[in-house]
Amino acid sequence: MIKRLAEKRGFTNIFRIEYSIVNVGDLVKHEGNEPITPSVLVKAGLIKNTKHPVKILGGGDLGKALSFKAHKFSLTARKKIEKAGGEVEEISK
Repeated sequence: MIKRLAEKRGFTNIFRIEYSIVNVGDLVKHEGNEPITPSVLVKAGLIKNTKHPVKILGGGDLGKALSFKAHKFSLTARKKIEKAGGEVEEISK
């Protein structure tokens, strides 16, 4: 029985939250003064939809001050945004 169900072994966490991930370096091309929200990211083509919460990661460099509104931020992303003079705001789903 175990050999027939080998792919069923292990544990699947049913409470896991899947995030749509965006790096800070992907947002350098953003124009304008409006805050970067999940709906702006969908329009820019960086995420597919707003079904999953958005997490901003610290990959890349940010050269200008931008305002961000997302569900989660990594520690390095928060530091890079604040160092560039931008604002970070966490929103709840």
